[in-house]
This record gives sequence, C-alpha cells and structure tokens, in this order.
Amino acid sequence: MQIKELEIPGVFLLAPRRFHDCRGYFSELYNAKALAEAGIDDVFVQDNFSLSSRAGTVRGLHYQVAPYSQVKLVRVSRGRILDVAVDLRPSSPNYKRHVSTELSAENGFQIYIPNGFGHGFCTLEPDTELVYKVSSHYAPGAEAGVLWSDPELNIDWPVSERDAILSEKDAKLPLLKEIVGMS
Repeated sequence: MQIKELEIPGVFLLAPRRFHDCRGYFSELYNAKALAEAGIDDVFVQDNFSLSSRAGTVRGLHYQVAPYSQVKLVRVSRGRILDVAVDLRPSSPNYKRHVSTELSAENGFQIYIPNGFGHGFCTLEPDTELVYKVSSHYAPGAEAGVLWSDPELNIDWPVSERDAILSEKDAKLPLLKEIVGMS
C-alpha cells in the first residue's frame, strides 16, 4: 500500500495495491500494520456506507465535536466523488484550508482524515457508493457541520449551488463564521 501525505499535514492518500489475474484483481483495503508504519494508529470502531443515486449530490461538510470527534478512512466502492477535508482546528496553521481529491472505484484510492476536520463530498456519477471507517461511534448530540458552499472556505466544487442535490439538514448548516469558537 502506498501512503502519501497531502498538502495539509495529517491528511493522507492511500493507494492499495491491486493484484490482477484472469479473474479480476485482489486488493488489501485495510492493514493496521502498514498504517502504523506511516504513523496512523487509530482504532476504527464503525464502518459506514452511503449510496447517492444522483450525480451532483453533496454531503457535508460534517464532523463530530470532542470527545466524539471522528477520524475517517474513506473509499468509494462504486462510482466517483470529489472528496474534501477542511481543517477546522482554530489553533492549526492550516485552519480553514482544505484538500480535495477524486476517489473512485476505478482508482481505488482512500483518504485518511484526522480529528478536527470537516468532511464532505460531491458525487460525480450516479449510484455512487461510499464506504468509510470511523474512530468513534455516531453521537447524535455531537454531530455538527459547516455549509458546503461557505465562500470563506473557497472550495472549488464540481457543481453549482443551484444544481447541487442536498439534504434539508445539510442545506441549513451554518457558515464557519457563525459557529462559536470556529471563526
């Protein structure tokens, strides 16, 4: 497995090897030892799955507040997404910066997102499936988010505000400057 740190320290792109033969291929998706050698030693306690039936679906930017914050290891099992991680740690030199990368079933890439980051994605194909591991169980009272299109974050989404498909909940998320202690 190749593991590469992205532009914001602590965010990694993982490229699992694929072993091809006449039947297709085999790939090792998770290896705690390989991650630990790269300095990633989180314990994942829950696997999540989402299906977005239409291209242009935006989910996020989500996070959970401490002590329920979540590290995420995200991959796509079908389709393609633009995946975005935003540094929401006010004490970080990268506060308000983001990284984005395309994840697809075809490229097999995964993104590791540490605590303190908001996470979101936009589907680039219909019937896109996302599978991800988290380091803390879902805690309804700790869930939070930032509006995906917050101009302060300057994220270059592949869909316009008018055309994005959002849940009612995600459409009502606050701007970063409206969140106490985050601006």
